[in-house]
Amino acid sequence: MIKKIKFLPVLLLLVFAVSCSSSDDGGGANVVSTPNTAPTAVDILTYPSSDLLCIESDINFQWAAATDIDGDAISYKLTIATNRNHNQASIVEQITTTATNITVALDNGTAYYWNVVAFDNEDEATASETYAFYTEGEGISNHTPFAASLNAPVLGASISAGITTLDWSGSDVDTDDSLTYELYFGDTTDPVLTQADIAVSNFDVTTLAATTYYWRVDTKDDNGAKSIGQEWSFTTN
Repeated sequence: MIKKIKFLPVLLLLVFAVSCSSSDDGGGANVVSTPNTAPTAVDILTYPSSDLLCIESDINFQWAAATDIDGDAISYKLTIATNRNHNQASIVEQITTTATNITVALDNGTAYYWNVVAFDNEDEATASETYAFYTEGEGISNHTPFAASLNAPVLGASISAGITTLDWSGSDVDTDDSLTYELYFGDTTDPVLTQADIAVSNFDVTTLAATTYYWRVDTKDDNGAKSIGQEWSFTTN
């Protein structure tokens, strides 16, 4: 008599063994990747310093190094613009470098604004402060003031309605010049002139709840030279 060999239990045993072996080796599915951390922001802009009048137009930009907790290689993006908010149309140079200084040739007799962003191969840090400087031009006896910089409310802030203090800073390389300001304020973009010849760098306005307000400050010196400010906005609760 020929005996029939039953293979089914043996096959089940082999499948079970393979299954156990697979689960014990850790498998790729359980590997958790470590998220990348962006470098620290550049916290010091060394040169040109804020509101500097540069005699030369070949400027050696210098800044402090950023750090990266992951040990990644760090690069820097230097942006130079003719407008404080660095909108695309105003950018004159945007350079990437691994160094913490670079020389750039610029036009004479021009106000510039610059900042630096540190980044690694995955993420970038927040931008450094934006500094203004002026390149000297031949025969210039008066320089246009720098565009006003924002203090409060911060851009895009959500604040309580009521009396709101608008606060900004003005500066001029001609330190003997007296500055005055024109305030444009309203609940639509491109707001209308609200107050002219403001001698201080703040102004109180009355705001309503659940409204977005837009405002701009133009800066004039006592020789009549004027810089047009950036438009800012905030929303009330």
